[in-house]
Amino acid sequence: MSKFDQKIQDLRGRATTFWMARTEQERKFLGVGGVVLVLGLFYGVLLDPALSGRARLATELPLKRQQAAEMQALAREAIALRGQNNIAPPPMTRESLAASLAAQGLGSPTVNITGEYARIQLTNVPFAAVVTWLEAARVDSRIAVQDANFVAQDVAGMVNGNITLRQSQQ
Repeated sequence: MSKFDQKIQDLRGRATTFWMARTEQERKFLGVGGVVLVLGLFYGVLLDPALSGRARLATELPLKRQQAAEMQALAREAIALRGQNNIAPPPMTRESLAASLAAQGLGSPTVNITGEYARIQLTNVPFAAVVTWLEAARVDSRIAVQDANFVAQDVAGMVNGNITLRQSQQ
């Protein structure tokens, strides 16, 4: 017999001795107390969390379903609106190009407009500012670079350049 089996036999013997030392009334009282304790533990550990979780889900589920339906409707609307861009950019004019170039700190370049193309000649301007302005023009006014030619100057980062632009209408 192992030590574990010996300990179990020892505990069983002690419990039997304890039980036999009690009167019939004490045995009934301990039995009822044990049943109440087991039922309380069963309710507290298993039944109550399940019932309260079920009640919480019953109140939250309709709200979650409504939120999911709203999200799906918004997603459908976003998909429908994705291809639509009814706002046409302002037309590319000499004045608008010169003003935006001056606002970017590119001085007063020569701007010539011929049909749907614009030719800009820049002299001794920071290259980083030119790139920033071109990105803003692309995003805001749908202006694309058709041709660009830059010549580096003696000062680092400064360039002379000729840029040909075209505005997309779509």
